[in-house]
Amino acid sequence: MKPENEAGAGPLKGLLVLDLTRVLAGPFMTQLLGDYGADVIKVERPGRGDDTRAWGPPFVRDAQGRETSESAYYLCANRNKRSIAVDMATPEGAGIIRDLAKKADVLVENFKPGGMAKFGLDHDSLRKINPRLVHCSISGYGQTGPNRDKPGYDLMAQGFGGLMSLTGEPGGEPMKTGVAIADIMCGMYAATAILAALRHRDASGEGQHIDIALADTQVAWLANQGLNYLTSGEVPQRRGNAHPNIVPYQVFACADGHVIVAVGNDAQFARLAAFLGMPELAADPRFATNAARLANREILIERLSRALEKMTRDDILAGLEALKVPAGPVNDLAEVFASGQVAARRMKISMPHPLAGNGRVELIGNPVKFSRTPVTYRRPPPLAGEHTEEILAMLQDRGKKR
Repeated sequence: MKPENEAGAGPLKGLLVLDLTRVLAGPFMTQLLGDYGADVIKVERPGRGDDTRAWGPPFVRDAQGRETSESAYYLCANRNKRSIAVDMATPEGAGIIRDLAKKADVLVENFKPGGMAKFGLDHDSLRKINPRLVHCSISGYGQTGPNRDKPGYDLMAQGFGGLMSLTGEPGGEPMKTGVAIADIMCGMYAATAILAALRHRDASGEGQHIDIALADTQVAWLANQGLNYLTSGEVPQRRGNAHPNIVPYQVFACADGHVIVAVGNDAQFARLAAFLGMPELAADPRFATNAARLANREILIERLSRALEKMTRDDILAGLEALKVPAGPVNDLAEVFASGQVAARRMKISMPHPLAGNGRVELIGNPVKFSRTPVTYRRPPPLAGEHTEEILAMLQDRGKKR
């Protein structure tokens, strides 16, 4: 399928990215580079493709309502790419990858540490044919360390890196997040690292190898919770939807669902107390300051909960918004994608797809809004090997011009 929209240069237009990744962390990151204008070539196994193509239901349905081979999971991380089917375990396939790597600015792979060497496609081998190449290796635990050879998946990274110990109800079992956030954040770190390495390459002419691990990035974005432990020596406990350092800052039940109340300072707390008909709380030394509210969290939350559970969500949100006390809804995904805000920010998009019954698939938009080089949606998530002939022809044409 030809690109739907080539308008707009994109800040990465002219950059060639060779994507040897599968599942989520790598593909999510290379999709981001594609959104920014890069030409991303996705390398897939002949006859099978990316594992996530089969991770459903749900799957795209054709005009007769039958499930196709394309899962929603695959669609979430693979637009703005071309797909080539190559078996790199064969000499011919490895040769094609080397030919592509000669032309590429960036190569990204998520094989086990050392796995690329057996194909002659490791960084030391590829930099000999393209010293300007930025080579990014994504793995579970990195290229070094005692866990180097262990398999790494999002759930394992959340567990190893401490996130699950912080997530869930007090006294309950550790919980993973509702999306594969360790994968997503690893992809984000990888994207920024690649852009930094490209800046160095453009200044020096030197490519380099980037070693990035799911476990490392999970530890890195423990952020305030990690520093709470390193500063105090106290292991943070699960608090459900409550904040470890601010009170009240959590989800509350109301008469018809749930609301978020996020008080950030003492003045906001005084306005919340007045709204709930309990202005005396703001003068009570147990609750007058955030430090005091933190020390007396259980008593205060019980009183606030009793008041809020009698009110409707809309009344709470309207009342607190008028008083400039931060509050918000807990939307399900139907409410999210029906939101006027989501529509205004173009966070839901539609792209053509050859297997979809109505000819199009719905996707989640890119959140970045450039003023001069806007994101473009040029190619839908490709079918496995869809562009093999096109890409091989491109290599032959470039070979003839040399």
